[in-house]
Amino acid sequence: MSAMASLTALSASTADGVFVGAQAVEVGGIPGAGRVLPTRTELAAVLPWPGLRRGSTVAVHGSVSLLFALLSEATANGSWAAVVGLPGISLVAAAEAGVELARLAVVPRPGGDPVGVIAALLDGVDLVVVGGTRQVADSDARRLSARARNRGSVLLPFGPWTGAEVQLRCVGADWRGLGQGHGYLRERAVTVRSGGRGAASRPRSCRLLLPARDGAIGVPADEPGESARPQLRPVAG
Repeated sequence: MSAMASLTALSASTADGVFVGAQAVEVGGIPGAGRVLPTRTELAAVLPWPGLRRGSTVAVHGSVSLLFALLSEATANGSWAAVVGLPGISLVAAAEAGVELARLAVVPRPGGDPVGVIAALLDGVDLVVVGGTRQVADSDARRLSARARNRGSVLLPFGPWTGAEVQLRCVGADWRGLGQGHGYLRERAVTVRSGGRGAASRPRSCRLLLPARDGAIGVPADEPGESARPQLRPVAG
């Protein structure tokens, strides 16, 4: 499939269920690689570019909240995103994090040819999230990253991925809101760390709320410089 005319056709031919908000929609072509898609300002400190660079592969490890945070600004500004192979994903949580559901395609079970489904989506969607990454052979992972480069899409594997340019992880989680042993969990403070190769080879980190009390992303009130853009912090190793 050289271009994806509609997600309805993809659903009928290669995948077990495709949902875009509440309906299937037509998806057009995308600009070439090299440009960036917007991200939340709070995340800019851990990326080597001013946004998510088209044609890049950014692997996210262990945090669905971080994944939603990466999708939120781009979809809110008109970009299309797809999530493949994550059947338990919560659309309610995605919406609370700021993801525009009307521009989100969900392929919970991509059927017998997941690589083919991912490749087709990279042809016509701005950002493609891939679950079940351990089931993707290294050779297929490299081919899909090459396809993302050629098509100008952003590939976001949720887990390990051979050849990813950027690796993002959340560590040091600290849930807040219980007080002295009572109350409700309100927010989670985490340290987001990045590494990788090329422009991402210098490790970076910042402290964020994922999620904050409103379900989105924020900066902890007890962190220095909370009103400013998070500063880069050196990471050992």
